[in-house]
Amino acid sequence: MRYFLDTEFNGFGGELISLALVPEDGDEEFYVTLPLPDNIHPWVQQHVIPYLRFVPPGLDYQLSREHAAQHIEAYLAHDRDPLIVADWPEDLAHFCQLLVTGPGQMVAINGLRLELINGSGFSSAANSKTPHNALHDARALKDFCFDFGY
Repeated sequence: MRYFLDTEFNGFGGELISLALVPEDGDEEFYVTLPLPDNIHPWVQQHVIPYLRFVPPGLDYQLSREHAAQHIEAYLAHDRDPLIVADWPEDLAHFCQLLVTGPGQMVAINGLRLELINGSGFSSAANSKTPHNALHDARALKDFCFDFGY
């Protein structure tokens, strides 16, 4: 199954702050926030941090990196062929980095594939119900992909 990915991070090249996966079928969404960095980029402080908790009850997990990785592993465990779809390379990079739990160690996700789409004309900020919230932006990406046949 396809899962639409979005992340929020602390400015260009900054630490991961939140991550969401929205499945193409069903409503079992995934959302996690990580501990905030000590120094938050001013743009992120204004446009991302105030909206981190704008998610349904039961999805608002704040976890360490290792526990977030284990949470992703459990979330995808039922899918033998998960495909993670993103419109921005840094989203995929943060997702993959989160799967690494230590030197030479990663969570077990069998059959994992990644796809970077050409999202020309797509703006999560313009299409998301809550811009710069990873869950709402991932939902907007899913809608975009369905609307344009990706």
